[in-house]
Amino acid sequence: MNRAEHYAYRVRWSVEDESYVGTVAEFPSLSWVARTSSEAFEGIRGLAEDTVEDMVVSGEEPPIPIGERSYSGKFQVRVPPELHRRLAIEAAEQNVSLNRLAAVRLAARP
Repeated sequence: MNRAEHYAYRVRWSVEDESYVGTVAEFPSLSWVARTSSEAFEGIRGLAEDTVEDMVVSGEEPPIPIGERSYSGKFQVRVPPELHRRLAIEAAEQNVSLNRLAAVRLAARP
């Protein structure tokens, strides 16, 4: 399996570079700058494939693609005490748990 095909790629316009920049979430230190978005995508994908190949040859384990990882559905967020209080009051007023209020709010974000 070519793991690099399943990585999370992103191409964005860079005002500073006046070019498109391709990145891959599983390798935050890698990027590829190009004149077109398609060139940036092909460049970063090729770089990721080469990086995975080099890792395998040297006996390293390439990262598992984000989309293929298992998640528990739990994570902890630290907030200031006053925000915690406000959210707890809002949850109580809506007769839902604080967890439910947070999940609904997070799901509403694009």
